[in-house]
Amino acid sequence: MKDYQREFLDFAVAVGAIRFGEFVLKSGRVSPYFFDAGTFNSGSGLARLGQFYARAAVDTGLAFDMVFGPAYKGIPLAVATAIALAKDHDLDVGCAFNRKEAKDHAEGGVVVGSPVCGRVLIIDDVITAGLSVAQSIEIIEQAQAQPAGILIALDRQERGTDGASAVQSVESNYGITVTSIVDLDTLLEYLGQDHTDPSHRAAIGSYRRSYGV
Repeated sequence: MKDYQREFLDFAVAVGAIRFGEFVLKSGRVSPYFFDAGTFNSGSGLARLGQFYARAAVDTGLAFDMVFGPAYKGIPLAVATAIALAKDHDLDVGCAFNRKEAKDHAEGGVVVGSPVCGRVLIIDDVITAGLSVAQSIEIIEQAQAQPAGILIALDRQERGTDGASAVQSVESNYGITVTSIVDLDTLLEYLGQDHTDPSHRAAIGSYRRSYGV
C-alpha cells in the first residue's frame, strides 16, 4: 500500500465515506461495507479528494490531455482532480462533463467545459453497471477524441452474474484501462493494520471470498 492510499482510506473512514455494518446492495447481496463518494461534500473535502485522484492519475502512468466527469457524481470529481493536477503536479489539463439532457439553446449540446479532444481520462467514483462509462465513451468518440482510461476511487473487485467484476467487464467490452485510488485488497490490508475494529476485516474478508474476483 502506498502512502497516499493509506491517507485516502484514513480520510474516507474519518468522514464516513467508507462505512461498516450491513448494507443491502442493488444486487441483493448484504455487504459489510459501503462507499459513498457523496460524503465528500465540503470545499475542503473535495479539495483533498481531488489531491488523491490527481496523485493516482499521475501514478497510473497513463497519458492524457484532459479529464471528463460523467454526470452527476463525476462532475465535482473531475473538477477537483483538474484543480489538483494544476496545483500539485503542474499539469494544466482541460476539464469537461456532460449534461443528462442536451441543451437546445445558447451553446447547446451535452458537454460543458473544455472541448473534448485528444486523450481523455474519465473520472468517476465507482463502476457498477457501466452505463455512465458507455455514455462517456460515446461522447468522447463522437468528438473524435480517444478514451485514455478510467480512474475511480474504489474498485470493489466483486464479481457479477457473469463471473467478472464491473471493472473487468468494462475493460473487456471497451478495451480501456480502469484504475482506482484503492481497491478491496487495499482496504483489507489497511484494516489489518489496527485502524478499525478487527471484526470489520473479518467480515469483509469473508465477503471477498464469497463474491470476489
